[in-house]
Amino acid sequence: MLSSSSAKMEKPQERQETQQASPQMAAPDGGWGWVVVGSLFVTSALVFGLIRSLGVFFVEFVQYFDESAQAVSWITSIGLAMQQLMSPIAAAACNVYGARPVVMMGGFLSGLGFILASQATSLLHLYLTMGFISGLGWALIFTPTIASVMQYFTMRRSLALGLGFTGVGLASFAFSPLFQYLVEVYAWRGALLILGGLSFNMIACGALIRPLGNPKVVEKTENTTNLNRWSSLPSRIYECFELSLLSHRGFLTYAAAITLFNAGYFIPYVHLVAHSRNIDFTEYQAAFVISVTGVADIVGRVASGWASDLGKMRMPHMLVVWTGLLGLFLMLIPAAVSYSGLLVVSAAYGFCAGAMTPLVFAVVPEIVGIERVLGALGLLQLIESVGGLLGAPLSGWLKDYTGTYTASFITAGSFLVLGMLVTMTIPYFWSCTAPPPPSPSKKKSQDCSIEDGLLKPTTSNSVSEKRGPSDDMLYSEKELKICSKRDVTHPEQEREEIPQETIHLTNLKETL
Repeated sequence: MLSSSSAKMEKPQERQETQQASPQMAAPDGGWGWVVVGSLFVTSALVFGLIRSLGVFFVEFVQYFDESAQAVSWITSIGLAMQQLMSPIAAAACNVYGARPVVMMGGFLSGLGFILASQATSLLHLYLTMGFISGLGWALIFTPTIASVMQYFTMRRSLALGLGFTGVGLASFAFSPLFQYLVEVYAWRGALLILGGLSFNMIACGALIRPLGNPKVVEKTENTTNLNRWSSLPSRIYECFELSLLSHRGFLTYAAAITLFNAGYFIPYVHLVAHSRNIDFTEYQAAFVISVTGVADIVGRVASGWASDLGKMRMPHMLVVWTGLLGLFLMLIPAAVSYSGLLVVSAAYGFCAGAMTPLVFAVVPEIVGIERVLGALGLLQLIESVGGLLGAPLSGWLKDYTGTYTASFITAGSFLVLGMLVTMTIPYFWSCTAPPPPSPSKKKSQDCSIEDGLLKPTTSNSVSEKRGPSDDMLYSEKELKICSKRDVTHPEQEREEIPQETIHLTNLKETL
């Protein structure tokens, strides 16, 4: 009888050991994570740093194709919109295949788009190559790389994101004069060909992303006890894309605010060079304005990440402060008619823009919970693509209609101020302390997703109080009393003694 009871207990123990053979790894807050931060540094420079510096090509395209500013502005807008519109696809692909192959494919597509753009004979060709192909590559790179950094850091997440995003500011400082030089030496076609070669470096950046565990879909399939949930295609799509967030009030409010941010944030990087030349500054003076903005951007990102990790002020509150200042300085750009004044205002704008960026992403886990951050980033960029798609063309139309960029910059600043007001309506915004983290559902506590394991330290007593060594076996009331008397700080001792108690109780029941 004892042997039969022991046989019954061996199965749950074996199953528990199998589950513990591949444990979810906690975020190391360092180590190889700093290599992943370096990967984010390079990819952010070759994505958004490059987007910010495309204003050098803006003037060349207007002159070569003899098109309006509004028509040429669609090149950047389509690329930016594709980067954001396809972000849910990138997030879903990461849930299935992991971040490394997705980022490597994105690096290939981004470089291919610029190489094909160097052979363009019309604006339509630039829309398809620089807009759609490179934009799709940017989508496959940006969201997975950010999520990978978040997986490696918890306590220093804002600082890690701030350091990774300094690549954008450094690229803004270096790329504008470099692109101007390339255009003068090799013309715009040769310059785009070189940009394609630079973009291929993001393939190597993707190879540096070392996964901390299996992709989410693979992990769920291995751990879940209810495989029927994955038997239908709609269920798979619902899980991969985290569509439950579309009914989350805080997430939808924040997405609306980010959409307004996005409509005005990139306007200076599209039209600031053209505005500088329009008020009679030389080409290199105009390019140097972007460089000064880039240096201030670097300082702002690091300072914001460091300050937010101090915990003296809630991140949503800091985001509102920097966004309001950013909108104000955007409106002041047309008022700076002297070159020194333009440099000062541009530097202030760059600092606020840099300080705002890491907070935009660092606030997301506080709203939706860390276990859903990858899907939230994808959906967030999908929704905000509306702002990126309409912001630059609207700015170009205002320039064509008024003859100056004054109305364009004032409108861009207004979008940011309006987004700041929407951010203030997020639930718990007016609380001085951070809200409690969203409690995961019962399903999520049993079917641990990859983000749970990567971002939270796992403990041996994290199972439900009413469950035994395996999910298929329940404790009796007497066994629960025995377990409650154990010292839970010694889980190994608990695992050794509980089976013996259970065997004794089983024998007693059968004897009675």
